[in-house]
Amino acid sequence: MRRRDFTVGLLLAAAVPSAPAQEPAKQHRIALIASRPVALINGRHVFGAFFAELSRLGDVEGQNLTVERYSGGGRPAGYADLARQVVSRKPEVIVVGTNPIAQAVRSITGTIPIVWIGVEGIRDGLAASLAHPGGNLTGVDFGDYEVWGKRLQILKEAVPSASKVAFLLLRGTWESIWGQQLREMGGRLGISLVGMPLDESTPSEYRRVFAEIAPEGPDAIIVHDRGDLLNYRQLIVELVDKNRLPAMYGAVEFVEAGGLMAYQADQGEAGRRMADDVHQILNGANPGDIPIYQAAKFAFVINLKTAKALGLTIPPSILARADEVIE
Repeated sequence: MRRRDFTVGLLLAAAVPSAPAQEPAKQHRIALIASRPVALINGRHVFGAFFAELSRLGDVEGQNLTVERYSGGGRPAGYADLARQVVSRKPEVIVVGTNPIAQAVRSITGTIPIVWIGVEGIRDGLAASLAHPGGNLTGVDFGDYEVWGKRLQILKEAVPSASKVAFLLLRGTWESIWGQQLREMGGRLGISLVGMPLDESTPSEYRRVFAEIAPEGPDAIIVHDRGDLLNYRQLIVELVDKNRLPAMYGAVEFVEAGGLMAYQADQGEAGRRMADDVHQILNGANPGDIPIYQAAKFAFVINLKTAKALGLTIPPSILARADEVIE
């Protein structure tokens, strides 16, 4: 090539604007703490919808998003240590399931944003109000007292002869003002609630309380929806079936494990709302300014195979209201 041609080529190359460099997507890191086993954190309910919605919003795990998963293992005594471990990792957002885990994390940090899913956040001091939670927390509130009233009502309609109903839950909840209020609500429905308070969520505790309740001769049982109990849902369902008790559960996972019926806030909607909160925070929003979503949609699921095994005929009026019937 002649010198003149080479020089012209250089001038032309300099005159052509180069394509703008592609900026790499900003990387984010969040932590997720649940009381349920890690395997259930990716389940098709709350967290399945949560991750699907995050991806739709552009926060894709393995691309621009790293997710660290932790399970409390149903051991509240270990929540404080777990919270310290997670906070020390300094994630951009901590997603938590259940009030006790949220309280443990909040006692360690007042700055890392928290997206929470639980019940009665105002009552438990997690938020100043639903519209303006304040502090470093927002999320989804499933409500509580009214939802349990609905569960009791459905159970009474499904088993009209039930007058004595056992209630499986942790001791602190049973002995609280909430437990007293629920007993009063049961009385108005003609139901005497008999507590099966657990000192901890362990297999030996479940076997103990079921052995102790058998002589009481309950007509049915209601099982709390707290995540600690989900860790042992299969054992709980087996013990309920062994005692041949019609049961109302607080989470659909129990029905999928063979339980009779469950009434629960719409898990997909909750997961999507949580994902939206996380997305807003990753893009600069203050969690205390994001209104807490109060669940408005609920799902009622019945397992007819279990009803048949119990010799229980579910009234047509109840079946007609079911969102899902497992044959």
